[in-house]
Amino acid sequence: MIAENIRVLLADDHPVYRDGLARLLDALGGFDIVGVASNGREAIEHTRSLAPDVIVMDLRMPILDGVEATRQITKDYPEIGIVVLTMFDHDELVFAAIRAGARGYLMKDADDVEIARVLRGIARGEAIFGPGTAQRLLDTINRSGLLIRPSGELAFPQLTSRELEVLQHVARGRRNGEIATELYLSERTVRNYVSNILTKLNVEDRAQAITLARDTGLGSPPNPLT
Repeated sequence: MIAENIRVLLADDHPVYRDGLARLLDALGGFDIVGVASNGREAIEHTRSLAPDVIVMDLRMPILDGVEATRQITKDYPEIGIVVLTMFDHDELVFAAIRAGARGYLMKDADDVEIARVLRGIARGEAIFGPGTAQRLLDTINRSGLLIRPSGELAFPQLTSRELEVLQHVARGRRNGEIATELYLSERTVRNYVSNILTKLNVEDRAQAITLARDTGLGSPPNPLT
């Protein structure tokens, strides 16, 4: 149950923006700033001790970024709403954060009306995305196959949408050159994506990545419509 005032934790490594947002929320009324964090690790620690209703999470922070902090917090505290901050509407990290459990996002140049609307909606348990973002999420799901495990958890939240798309092709047994042609990328770019995927999945080689991906249903052919 949300208290009369929404308890907000602000996580951003830029003190000028962070402090300005805190003053704005205080002026709007209905929000209590219970703490601030300058990196993802601090955000996790403050979440444990302060129990906020909503966390405003910058995506690009030192020590631990906003995506990984979001993943860890939502795993342990799924009742806490996280809204991520971004400078760019099409930032790949936004989609990684959403798969990690974020319920919405705010542009850093959003006005006070939009900020209040989003934070209040997130505190009520809503998921708030712009129409363009919502459509891109649906497109990513359609391209990438099964993204949800049987347990209901999202598969591979640490991967960006492009990395997930490459993994889908890898799981189907396609070579880098074939993937490059399909996605209109250079073969070198695909190799870099595959290397990042192996690192993020903590596997030693392509075969292990394929096994892990197929265990979640990624790479399986879609069911025919009958």
